[in-house]
Amino acid sequence: MMSEHKKLTELEATAICGNDISSSCLYVSALAIAYAGQYAFVALLIVAAVLYLFRAIYGEVVGALPLNGGAYNVLLNTTSKRNAALAACLTILSYMATAVISASEAMHYLHTLWHGLPIIGATLGLLGIFLALTILGISESAKVAVAIFVVHLTSLTVLVGTVIWFLFTHDMSTLSLNFSAPVPGGSITAALFFGFSAAMLGISGFESSANFVEEQGDGVFAKTLRNMWIVVSFFNPVIAFLAIAVLPLATVGANTETLLSYLGTTTGGSWLGTLISIDAVAVLSGAVLTSFVGVSGLMKRMTLDRILPQFFLKENGRGSNYVILITFFLLCMSVLFITNGELGPLSGVYTISFLSVMAFFAIGNFLLKSKRPNLPRPVYAGILVVTVALISILVALYGNITLHPDYLIVFLQYFLPSMAVVYIMLNRASILELILAAVTSFAHKYPGVSRFSRLQVQKATRELHQQEFVFFTKGDNVANLNKVMAYVVENEFTNRLKIVTLLREGETYSQDLVNDIGVLDRAYEEIRIDFVAMQGHFGPELIDRLSHEWKVPKNFMFIGSPGDRFPYQISELGGVRLII
Repeated sequence: MMSEHKKLTELEATAICGNDISSSCLYVSALAIAYAGQYAFVALLIVAAVLYLFRAIYGEVVGALPLNGGAYNVLLNTTSKRNAALAACLTILSYMATAVISASEAMHYLHTLWHGLPIIGATLGLLGIFLALTILGISESAKVAVAIFVVHLTSLTVLVGTVIWFLFTHDMSTLSLNFSAPVPGGSITAALFFGFSAAMLGISGFESSANFVEEQGDGVFAKTLRNMWIVVSFFNPVIAFLAIAVLPLATVGANTETLLSYLGTTTGGSWLGTLISIDAVAVLSGAVLTSFVGVSGLMKRMTLDRILPQFFLKENGRGSNYVILITFFLLCMSVLFITNGELGPLSGVYTISFLSVMAFFAIGNFLLKSKRPNLPRPVYAGILVVTVALISILVALYGNITLHPDYLIVFLQYFLPSMAVVYIMLNRASILELILAAVTSFAHKYPGVSRFSRLQVQKATRELHQQEFVFFTKGDNVANLNKVMAYVVENEFTNRLKIVTLLREGETYSQDLVNDIGVLDRAYEEIRIDFVAMQGHFGPELIDRLSHEWKVPKNFMFIGSPGDRFPYQISELGGVRLII
């Protein structure tokens, strides 16, 4: 997405994903108060504790596999491409819903300042502005993100300071009155359960940093996780508590959509309410930018793995994948018009897809531990940590579906068609075979049409399978090599595989290896295996050279899981995949 020398700094990377997660301050306090009442700040503290667990989970997974793609990347390197595609579809849906909801909410805030604003047209215009920014390049859009992020944190700090000063100069009777009110749901347990479930939506954006990790400088990713955690762990509970201390519960419910601007007007005057409204427009716009940047990194990775059509890889002079960005914009535009700007239906997609992505990341962490135990990683999340985090996400998912059963239906209406498209791409070889059989059956009735159709289908099939793949072996036994063959047959479209072994000077390969490869070559008739023994040292330079000489993309080169003495980061290998 950008040249190697223009990696994102800590502030830039934090701003891009931080605008999304920190924009939750504008709505999550009201949301938590609606379900947890006066104990909303406790629910938000529990959310902060769960997010702390996910810092270690994300740190381990992305530290071990520092490649774009998030949950998709870890599942691709630990399970099958189909499982990875499932997580990718959920992530894309989450980004799409986030972009449209954030843009629409931003324009609703702007509408309170400019009543003549056409909300749907303005929402579309805002999406178009960030389409143009991301097409110009991630470094240019990062500058905008930084400006928005700094203004947002400053505005929230001013708001918190003003409310605290207001409490010092007034009595605390409202706080006492609110805590003497009945607890929503009839018990503190029920209030915290539903408040926690609703408040988990306030950490949306935490997963975004993992989707553009390759654009970040060394050591930046872990810092983005820390910075995002600090922001939401402080502001979300504090603002919820301050709102309860100043505003009666009934007043909070009457001002749910613009609670922070109302809180600012009540404690500081109209100037502060206006400042918060302007800030809301800016930071919600920043969340739109997060969606464009995150989805671009993910869809590019999926395209490189041939899950999406190859024309998505087209780049402009600034290195931006403009076809991906335009496609995402068109999807967002279609959703906006289909729902006619109603955010209710989209919130179901947003809720379930985001929480499912978080669950897949925890599952991916378990798979990484079991299937890639020797892969070097800078952070290790304990089994108990991952288990508690996964259970917490599943509890939140259950809570949200219990609160809004209709969300599940709406989610499936968007999810199933998207998965259908991806699975058509994953099974296009079988589909071509079915088409070939169908046109052949009409040969006696329409010989000319049938002959032409067969030629076209056979040409498409040859083009699909002509891509060669490479596996680097260290002299693996036949069982491991059989796993390689089974993986390639199940997950890739190819009829050519090079199995490469690297030798030191004067070293020779085992005859048993040649015999094993010969057995596999006969067993897997649909794939031609070429055995290549060559002198060399495995590393980034060799991969670069062979990729250029053999015209094999690096993500079509496979290795087994390296040990803890492996001298390179997986990211240094340029996308080489782990398959055993």
